[in-house]
Amino acid sequence: PCQPCCLPCQPCDPSLLANSCNEPCVRQCQNSTVVIEPSPVVVTLPGPILS
Repeated sequence: PCQPCCLPCQPCDPSLLANSCNEPCVRQCQNSTVVIEPSPVVVTLPGPILS
């Protein structure tokens, strides 16, 4: 029942999935992706500016 959501979202706790695999799984998955995206972007900005 909650296989398609748990597959793409590995860092999801089994306890949360049992309650709402769609809400906690998607929320945690998005949070992780948002923090990883701005990380490399900020490092690339000061790179060319200093050069």
